[in-house]
Amino acid sequence: MNSKQINFKKLQALEIDDKNMPTKVDINLIMSRIKEEEKKKKKENFVFVGLISSVVVVTGIIASL
Repeated sequence: MNSKQINFKKLQALEIDDKNMPTKVDINLIMSRIKEEEKKKKKENFVFVGLISSVVVVTGIIASL
């Protein structure tokens, strides 16, 4: 293969990659995804804290008997 064929193949690969990429980025979609992820993390944290506190309360009740 000569350098022209290699360069042509590289250009074809770049063109294919460009076709798969969206031309515009909607910042509102990205922000909504981030907000959803934050809500999910908050919910997980509340569940975790609730479980830990319930274990502490149950252990305290059992210890006091």
